[in-house]
Formats: sequence, structure tokens, C-alpha cells
Amino acid sequence: MRPIAAVLERIDAAKLNDHMTALASFGSRDVRHPNHAKAVAYLKEQLGAIPGLVVQSHRAAYNGIPLENIFAIADPFTQPGPTGWVMICAHYDSISNRSPGWNPATSDAPGADDNGTGTAALLEYARLLAQERASLRQRVVLAFFDGEELFFKGSAAYLGTLPEPKPYAAVINIDMVGFNPLADRLDLIWYTNGSAGLRDRMIAANDRYQIGVSPLLPQLATSGATILDAAPFGLAGIPSIAIVQRYGENDSTFPGNYTFHTVNDTPDKITNKRLWLKATKLALATALELAR
Repeated sequence: MRPIAAVLERIDAAKLNDHMTALASFGSRDVRHPNHAKAVAYLKEQLGAIPGLVVQSHRAAYNGIPLENIFAIADPFTQPGPTGWVMICAHYDSISNRSPGWNPATSDAPGADDNGTGTAALLEYARLLAQERASLRQRVVLAFFDGEELFFKGSAAYLGTLPEPKPYAAVINIDMVGFNPLADRLDLIWYTNGSAGLRDRMIAANDRYQIGVSPLLPQLATSGATILDAAPFGLAGIPSIAIVQRYGENDSTFPGNYTFHTVNDTPDKITNKRLWLKATKLALATALELAR
């Protein structure tokens, strides 16, 4: 079994950048924009080229708008149980509703940081987890959620399909992690007291593997007002956390990404690729500890 630290070193920053750039190149991934379909095709093409993974789709709708969640499943070589699964998730849709004159069907919404960075991380996880299946005891599900920008409609719809007891032991969300030019800071959102143990595990992983996210600021979320795909799961009682730049107060360690939800969230605004790599390592390290 390859040590977790060694797996983390296999994350390829160049591949992260290539995926983010490709996703932003579609112009918009807004669910109401015709180029959303190009993002779906890209994700399926990339995941389908990786042997050892099972790729599935879950379709839903919101106010007549079709949504498509895409899942890449890495199973242990032994039959996985019906519970104890680990999810790492990111949303791949985008929006530019903070730009003047925004039209969801025609305006650009490149979404390089929000959430091309998180989506690219999931694509790298897919490549690595396919090589690490022999080390897994639990199923790992990489969830590419749609409709997050409509207030996490894709993830909430998927949650509604899950049986009781819920199969997931943990949900780890990575969303918008590449901008900060001041510090390698991330906010660690945790949902209700049921997620405190998962919060602590991520904090410990940051130290154990010397990943170096600093500061890593825990923030308790008790409602869906923190619009992240971790929210519906955490509020339903599944331990859920998210690493994100968006919810912390602006201070000497965080200026706020002024381009999010605008036509200017472009690849050149990814100003801290070191932080992006650290965030990618941190989510994977936490997930592997749970799944091994």
C-alpha cells in the first residue's frame, strides 16, 4: 500500500491547470447556457478514459431546468458495504449574475475559480484513486454536482434519492480554492455538531502531512445560507465539511475574490496555485484516511 503522503505527491499541478483551463474555455457552464453541455461531455470523456472507475449520471430538474450530476466511483477490490462511503464533491456549473446585464443563456460565466479549481481537483482524484483501489476498504464517490449556483439544487436532489440508512459516512466539498494572493488561507465550513469530528480530522491531516494550509479557519454552518454542496448532506445529519475561500471575512490573510460570479472569473485570476495544490492535497488526504 502506497503511503498517503506518497499519494499526495502524485497530484499533478499541470493536470489541475489543464482541466481548469479547459473548463473555463467553454465560456459558460451555467445550466441555462448551451455550452453547459460541453462541460458535461468533457467530464464524461475524461472520466471514461480512466480504467477501474464506474461513471454514472443522476438527472434531476429545477423549475424545468435539467440538471445532471456525474459520479466517478472508486470501489475497493472487495465488495463495498452499503454504508461507510466517502464522498468528495465539487460543483461544475458556473454563473455570472454579478456582472451587469447578465443573461444566463448568453453571457460568459467562465468560472475558473468558482468552481473550475474544485472540479479539476476531482478529475485528478479520479486518476489517482483508480490506481489506489487495492488500498481502499470503503467506496469513494467523486461527485460532480450540477446546479449548485441555483442554491445547491443538484446535490439536494441527489440526497433525496439516498436510502436509509444513508450510505455516506463523510462528505468533503472543495469549492473555489485558487485565488488568494495574500496567504495560503482556507475557510473550513462544518455543518452542525455532527460534523465536528470530520472537521477535526481535516485539521489533523493538515498537520500530519505538513500540507501547510495556514490559516485554516473553522466556521460552523447551521443553515443553507452557506451555499455549498456540503450543506444538504450536513443538514441531513451526514458529517460534512467544505474548504472554500468565499465565506471568511476579508482581512490581512484574505482579500476576497472580487471576480466570482462575474464574467471576469478567468484562468488568469487563479493567483495562488500553491494554495490550490494544498487544498487538493488536504481534501484527498482526509478522504483516504477515512476510506482505507
